[in-house]
Amino acid sequence: MTAPVFVVDHFDAGGGGRYVLDGPEGRHAVSVKRLRAGEDVVLTDGAGRWADCVVLGAEGKDRLIVRLDSVTEEPAEEPRLTVVQALPKGDRGEVAVETMTEVGVDAIVPWAAARCITQWKGERGAKSLAKWRATAREAGKQSRRVRFPRVADAATSKRVASLLAEAEFAAVLHESGTEPLASAELPASGDIVLVVGPEGGVSPEELALFEEAGARAYRLGPSVLRTSTAGTAAAALLLGRTGRWS
Repeated sequence: MTAPVFVVDHFDAGGGGRYVLDGPEGRHAVSVKRLRAGEDVVLTDGAGRWADCVVLGAEGKDRLIVRLDSVTEEPAEEPRLTVVQALPKGDRGEVAVETMTEVGVDAIVPWAAARCITQWKGERGAKSLAKWRATAREAGKQSRRVRFPRVADAATSKRVASLLAEAEFAAVLHESGTEPLASAELPASGDIVLVVGPEGGVSPEELALFEEAGARAYRLGPSVLRTSTAGTAAAALLLGRTGRWS
């Protein structure tokens, strides 16, 4: 079993490398995980900096004392994978974010597609975005990542088109695609941007806009996947083909 991961804002340790993990993370480590002296933990800022630590003990119910020896910087992997995810219904958005985080996606862009039943507006939209970001953070910890995916603000179709125009490889999962994603020529570096449409599909107007920006339509496989699972399946395929899963 690999060491559990906890998120920190800084790595400033005292004499002898003594570091105090407190707040919600400390409470979880002490009261939920019930970590004991001698056990290993990993501290990370979620942006690539991390440290292997050894538990020295606990103080109260929310302060874990660890020995922090050194901090390591994990470089960003190439090529970078961004998934533009159309807004699903209910809690399927959090499911999509959780599983895409687990497989290794680098960035997730919520997309208010024309055919989305769910639309993020006002306070409801802010709460939904916060849920996606919290899900990415928790899934990053659970999957033992030290570089969590960035969940961007909700994007319009025009914003998505601009992301596609800047990418080294731009793809839209769509039934009209004549080429399978499994055989597409992929770059060794730069940005891969993948668009996953809503349950009702990408509209003809959106597809035309994305193709004008340089994207191509690809098919994923013979079966029809929900929007909340298509991104994860496609991401796993791409990460395997680019060598990031090697």
